[in-house]
Amino acid sequence: MQEQIEAVQRMQDYIETHLQQDITPADLSKVSLFSPWYSRRLFIKQLGLSPSDYIRKLRLSKSAIRLRDQPCKIIEIAFDLGFKSVDGYQRAFLREFGCNPSEYAAHPIPIYLFVPYGIKFRHIERRIPMLDSKNIFIHVIDKPSRKVIIKRGLQAKDYWSYCEEVGCDVWGLLQSIKSINGEPICLWLPEHYQLPNTSQYVQGAEVSLDYNDVIPEGLDIIELPATKYLMFQGEPFNEEDYCEAIESVQSAIEKYDPAVIHYQWDHDQPKIQLEPIGTRGYIELVPIK
Repeated sequence: MQEQIEAVQRMQDYIETHLQQDITPADLSKVSLFSPWYSRRLFIKQLGLSPSDYIRKLRLSKSAIRLRDQPCKIIEIAFDLGFKSVDGYQRAFLREFGCNPSEYAAHPIPIYLFVPYGIKFRHIERRIPMLDSKNIFIHVIDKPSRKVIIKRGLQAKDYWSYCEEVGCDVWGLLQSIKSINGEPICLWLPEHYQLPNTSQYVQGAEVSLDYNDVIPEGLDIIELPATKYLMFQGEPFNEEDYCEAIESVQSAIEKYDPAVIHYQWDHDQPKIQLEPIGTRGYIELVPIK
């Protein structure tokens, strides 16, 4: 089983780094170390998508981000991301997202982007690790007054229970929203931000106070005041070691006393978790006053 998981992960990694090129079954066979037929079968078994569908969804989602953030021509995006024709790209975009690329570029609405979760991370055992000594970098940051478009759960108190309640697709939707900090966030909400029978832990996208655009169905919006945060950032880590990276930072937070820098914890504002990305280290933001 582990050999098969590693083979699929190698195919995912190859697709990510060669997305702008023509990717053939033979290419994926070479990196998986299995035959083209068996490689395709493994890919579908583990990810629920054929390689061609996976590549198409990933290319379309990458193109949507470019349309949202950059002034560029449809033809440039289509060919840059490996589509054979502009017409084929436009039809695929419409089927995937329910609008054509030019409409989306003119008015980017929230859409469900495809998030290519690595297969090997689905099989990492959730455990309390034995921690080595790690450097944790701490500094004060200021967040402005803002709104946050959030998807609430039911009883979730952390990422794992939230995914079990809500699923992972919401992250792709949040990624499509142009947030003020460039990425979605996870929050632990104090009680006064929670609705009856909803979770403490939520995921969302921070937007400006004057945001008055579409709120996707099933999501709602809260307003947060300007707040100071202590940002705890761990060392860069190997992606498969994200559990250990999270535990290192959370352990440092538990031991830290903000009184040493003349602050105290602000329990009236939400604590924030950023997506664990190995190249930058794991980050949590804890409100202070």
